[in-house]
Amino acid sequence: MRILHTSDWHIGRSFHGHATLDALSGVLDEMVAQVREHEVDVVVLAGDVFDSAAPAASCYGVLTDTLLALSDTGAQVIVTSGNHDSAARLGFQSALLRAGITVITDPGSVGTPVTIADSHGPVHFYGIPYLEPAIVRHRWEGVELRSQAQTMSHAMGLVRDDLARRGGRSVVAAHCFAAGVEATPGVEREIRQGSLDVVPLSSFDGPDYVALGHIHGRQQLSPRVRYAGAPLHYSFGEGDKPRGSWLVALDADGLEAVTWLELPVPRRLVTLRGPLEQLLEDPAYAADEDAWVSVQYTDPTPQLDPMRRLQRRFPYCATVAHLPAMRDTADQRDYADRVRPARNDAELFDAFLTHVRAGEGASEQEHDLIREVVDARTLTEATA
Repeated sequence: MRILHTSDWHIGRSFHGHATLDALSGVLDEMVAQVREHEVDVVVLAGDVFDSAAPAASCYGVLTDTLLALSDTGAQVIVTSGNHDSAARLGFQSALLRAGITVITDPGSVGTPVTIADSHGPVHFYGIPYLEPAIVRHRWEGVELRSQAQTMSHAMGLVRDDLARRGGRSVVAAHCFAAGVEATPGVEREIRQGSLDVVPLSSFDGPDYVALGHIHGRQQLSPRVRYAGAPLHYSFGEGDKPRGSWLVALDADGLEAVTWLELPVPRRLVTLRGPLEQLLEDPAYAADEDAWVSVQYTDPTPQLDPMRRLQRRFPYCATVAHLPAMRDTADQRDYADRVRPARNDAELFDAFLTHVRAGEGASEQEHDLIREVVDARTLTEATA
């Protein structure tokens, strides 16, 4: 059996104010083509189908069209909800879809598989929707569920109990923050704060393969426990992470092989750092003119209207930050220590500029301007 593991489509998410729906649709079309090319039997989508609990109508169109296209290849499709999804809205969608497309949003279904057979016998697919401890703990009386670790461990216990009765091969799809994962700073919003939300890797013992969602970059926590990541870049922090899906092969004994299938990147993401004029003029950056660009310009002082000037060369410049280059890392004096030796107002200005510019004082032109202002003030006070 061939299984495609994907997750975190985040249909409807914007990228620094820019819509991503068309770009995501194109990437998902390529995914459908890969499913057909590799004769995939089952597609597993492990949560965060939408980016919000109340997606726009156009987002439902993208989801429905993609699920139907995947089904048209002959593959069966199993979808679970993530922490970004509204389980109620996503679950309502499932009733309108054709046979062979299963959307799992009900916590009460945990431990009840979707069973699909191949030439070697049945494969049990256990979907675990995102489980918020405070919401689901009433479903299982007598069980302490105060953290993601406890909740996911209980859910996996239900899976293992059912699998022990049924026997055969199995796949789990879940959405959580598992121990050992490397999150992208500023990208993955943890379900809650603190280490209690980290699910131990041992919680996933048992199944032949565990398809996880929530992390936007592909990761292998063990040969049988993996994140596929998002199919589209949603942050500059993800720029160096490939986009794609895991193609999972099961044989008669269980997990046989896992292969990465690369997806196209509609527009590259790059972060450029340097003096503003250099970024605007240097031919070395010509290859980045059609990319999504995040600029960190290092001039000692803020420059006028940097975004407008940059977008003349880089039409897809999305962010600009002024991060002056550190010039005097050896001098660790605080502001009071810097200005204390100043003998007059001109030296006080220079000490201030040296402090805020990380070691670079006033230029010759600025020195002339400072002296002019100080002299004019002194003259005004003397004649007052």
